[in-house]
This record gives sequence, structure tokens and C-alpha cells, in this order.
Amino acid sequence: MTDIKSMLLPELEEVMSSLGQPRFRAGQVFKWLHSAYTDFDGMSNLPKDLRNALKENYEIPGVEIETKQVSAIDGTVKYLFRLNDGEYIESVFMRYKHGNTVCISTQAGCRMGCKFCASTLNGLKRNLKASEMLSQIQAAEKDTGERVGGVVLMGMGEPLDNYDNVLRFLKLVNDKNGLNIGHRHISLSTCGLVDNIKRLADEKLQITLSVSLHAPNDELRKTIMPIANKYSVAELLGACREYEKITGRRTSFEYALIAGVTDTMELADELGKKLKGSLCHVNLIPINEIKERDFKRASRESAAAFVKRLEGYGITATVRRKLGADISAACGQLRDEHNERS
Repeated sequence: MTDIKSMLLPELEEVMSSLGQPRFRAGQVFKWLHSAYTDFDGMSNLPKDLRNALKENYEIPGVEIETKQVSAIDGTVKYLFRLNDGEYIESVFMRYKHGNTVCISTQAGCRMGCKFCASTLNGLKRNLKASEMLSQIQAAEKDTGERVGGVVLMGMGEPLDNYDNVLRFLKLVNDKNGLNIGHRHISLSTCGLVDNIKRLADEKLQITLSVSLHAPNDELRKTIMPIANKYSVAELLGACREYEKITGRRTSFEYALIAGVTDTMELADELGKKLKGSLCHVNLIPINEIKERDFKRASRESAAAFVKRLEGYGITATVRRKLGADISAACGQLRDEHNERS
């Protein structure tokens, strides 16, 4: 069965033509699919013979809520979604003063192997389809009854390791006939796949590129991020500068603060010197501790000192506000807990 929900409008028009249907039917089907409909029978303005033909040849992948956790502190909702094939992924619905944002997964599992991340503990199961990325947003909107205005591709998986499906998702989610979420309200997080950062730059999308740097030099970065064995910090920063030049968009660098590992003032100075003069923002992230690793969260005092040191180099830096502190916040934790129980 062919995934119809991942199709762009011109592709749907070709489907309608192959079925002997007028062009405008594609627009009707597109709107149904992007209104979270999961079956063709409910598409009431389509003729019955078309609905039957679609049922016979196409599927509408979706997600089902397996379980969820709601923070009593700030209302953040952590979802464990079950996919049609029985795989599990996670998403987080976050409320901000400026609106709601959903952090979505792009893969079931991850093969990048970052030492501080729970998503990668059991490796990569498979890539997600564009339809499954869309469905995470739709499911969160349906469950909360609230509109989502922003998306971060920062859940399970490495988005640029699933490049084609992610690019298709970015086109679909921005479509005015669909969820109509502007690219300027979308952030894509990568651990640093340099070749695909360059490919993404050439798309000239107005999304924010968030790069998981986490260390200012190759030696330290290799101990916590295996991708550093393929791409050096110099290569990664060069690709980011190229991205900024082509798109005009500021890069956001994510830097995990691990007590005694990445939070020293010497490393802050090294990072400041390497980023000085570039169009960027540094997002400092006190890590979520996971039982499978012995890394500890840096103290508030250490984080504040790190910010101050970076600001001395003219770099804007902030410490990420921790949402959902009373639920399984680390990406991959809820999935791993479910797998252990199963």
C-alpha cells in the first residue's frame, strides 16, 4: 500500500488523473489528510467510487497515543506514540507565552550514539515517513484541543539522517492548505552531518538550524559524540557559516552542560574564541540524567558562569528553560521505560 499522506499536492493531482478524477479532487483529499482524518470513508465530499479506489491502493499512516505524561508544573505533555507497525516514538507538547510548540521525532530510535542521549541506547529501528511526522503534530492538537504554531525536530532520531523524508515533511507542514506552519517557526536539530547541512542550505528554507555541538574541540567531542570521528569541529563550523551566508538565518548551537566534562571555564573560552564574530546563538542545556549513563547535570552556578564567559566574547547565550521537570523529560526515556515493562 502506498502512503498517500506523504504526497505533495502535485503528486496527489497525478493520482487523481490516474483514477480518472478531475484535478480539484486532489485539493479535497489533501485537506482531509491534513485535518487528521485516518480513513477514506469519512471524506464525505468525495464520490463513493473514488473512496473505494483509494482504500484499495493507499494507506494513511498515523500515530496512536500509547501513554502520556502531563507536567503538574507547567502543563507540558510527553507522548509515547505507537506507529502502525508497532514501533514507538516520543513527542512533547510545550506551552510558551508566544504559543504552543511540539517537539517531534524523525526516526524510531537513533544510530548516532551520543553518550548523553537516551534515544540512541537501542539503536535505529527505522526512518519515519513525512506523514508520521505530521501525525505527531495533529495528534497533539487533537488531544490538547490547542493550536500548534511551532515545531522543533529535536525528538528521537537525527533529522538529517532521514533527509528526504524530513525535507518532504518541511514542505507539507508549511503548505497553506495543510497545517500552514511557517518555516520561521520551525527548528531542525542535527548532531552535525556536514554534507547534509550543505544540502539543506541549498534548499534556502527559512528554518532555524540548531547544531548539537556540545564540545569546542575534536578530542572532547569524540568522547561523547561518535559523529565527531567523521566530521571535525572546523568542518562543522565551516558548514554552519556557509548555511548562514546562503540562508541569512542565524545558527543556534546546542551545548550540553555535563558537570566536570563540558562545563569548565577553559572550554567556555575555547568555544567563545571559535564562535566569535559569527551569526549565532548558544543554547546551553543542563543535561537530563539517564540511569544508563553516569553523566551529571551541571550546577546553576556553573551554567551562569558559562553564559557570562561567552557573553564576554560578544556571543548571545542562554540556558534552556527546563519544561516538564516532573515527567520523563529526556528524549527516549518514556520509550525505554515502556520497552522494559513489555
